[in-house]
Amino acid sequence: MHTSPTERDVNVGTSGGTSGGTSGGTSGGTSGGGTASAPRGWFERRFAIAERGSSVRTEVLAGITTFLAAAYLMVVIPSLLATGGMDRGAATTAVMLVFVLFSVLMGFYANLPFVVGPGIGGSVIVGVTLAATEHVAWQTGIAIAFLSGVLFLLLTVLGARSVVARLIPTAIKLGLGASIGLFIAVLGVRNAGMVVANAKTNAFALGDFSKPGTIVALVGLGAAILLQGRKVPGAILWSILLAALAGVPLGVTKVPESFISLPHSIAPVAFQLDLHSALTVAALPYLFAFFAAEFFSTLGTTLAVGGKAGLLDEHGNMANINRPFLVDSIAATGGALLGIPALTALVESAAGVEAGGRTGLTSIAAAFMFALVCFFVPVALAIPKEATAPALILIGLSMFSTIRHVPFDDFSDAFPVLAMVLLTLLSNSFGTGIAGGLLCYVLVKVLMGRFKDLPWGLYVLTLPLAYYFWTVVGRH
Repeated sequence: MHTSPTERDVNVGTSGGTSGGTSGGTSGGTSGGGTASAPRGWFERRFAIAERGSSVRTEVLAGITTFLAAAYLMVVIPSLLATGGMDRGAATTAVMLVFVLFSVLMGFYANLPFVVGPGIGGSVIVGVTLAATEHVAWQTGIAIAFLSGVLFLLLTVLGARSVVARLIPTAIKLGLGASIGLFIAVLGVRNAGMVVANAKTNAFALGDFSKPGTIVALVGLGAAILLQGRKVPGAILWSILLAALAGVPLGVTKVPESFISLPHSIAPVAFQLDLHSALTVAALPYLFAFFAAEFFSTLGTTLAVGGKAGLLDEHGNMANINRPFLVDSIAATGGALLGIPALTALVESAAGVEAGGRTGLTSIAAAFMFALVCFFVPVALAIPKEATAPALILIGLSMFSTIRHVPFDDFSDAFPVLAMVLLTLLSNSFGTGIAGGLLCYVLVKVLMGRFKDLPWGLYVLTLPLAYYFWTVVGRH
């Protein structure tokens, strides 16, 4: 593990001295167009574009592609947060602002083609699970997200990530995506009116598919499937726009009086954290949910998208991997201060990498596009929830597919994961689901006599989680 970076540095140094001198003198003098002989302008010196086999034009186009792939979040995230009472106009501006700030930071500091923005899971927890369902103010939810960001930042700076990684069971880690994915997909079909839920029992029934809102959602779902099947860049965004247009004659989409305006003020959502209410035992499962999602989505996205970009060594490691981790942790903390939870490097960055993006210039180009859109907020606010429902359905189902990695041949690992997914669905709460999954994991291992499978930290974590169930969940 320690020899690979050294060998790579030696190779780079040799290549720089030999290939740079020989190839630069020979190939450059012969062909005149070789990469090694090209003048090192500011972009090349700052981002090593040619060294990674790219060009400024390719990086800019990749940035636009990444923007198209992630732009639907400008509509979906504010809509989810507004469900919990947050000002949608202010939230829309704040979403665009955090995209710009932290994608630029990722581009300049980490020099990676990763766009940084809010994940859907965190907005679901704040806007739907906590605020709309459990009547916990969104200011408290944002404060919980902020605390998880601070925790993640401290662990990143202190280098304690490996300790946390060993503490959380692999099976639970693999099941997190499936659990919240199912929750997001169900939220999507409910927003679409495809299913309705009894307010008291939370039992589901099929909705009325002849209603205008449901028709709009079906149009969007069909468009999303068609465009994604044909691998059209920004398929989800285009499907949202098509559904919104279909909603105009049906009276679902209200056409704004003006398409261009100055951005809304972020004052109603920025720096509104209620830290006092967030520092309670009842908030612990949600704190863990935010932290776990940030921790593992960062790791997964960095390695998966980095591998697609050819930025990993032969052992699957990335040089200077702490840089994207540090940017992510700063974004998770700073984004919550501005009112937007759970910022992370987004897997949608893979779209830009597919288009040839290899450096931080890609993320900066994407950030520039998000900055331009700040002046078209009325268009974003006019898009109804039925038009964004297909995005939730498809993304949720895609996240649920991660359950295939759970070791189902081991009952003690598989049962807690399935219990977590089921409890999330039945309770309509991701926090309750993950708390139950962890408790179930410990209980099953203990009953089967497999004490050595449990790290000591899980025994410690069991106490507050059990208290949470006893005092909070038990009252419902």
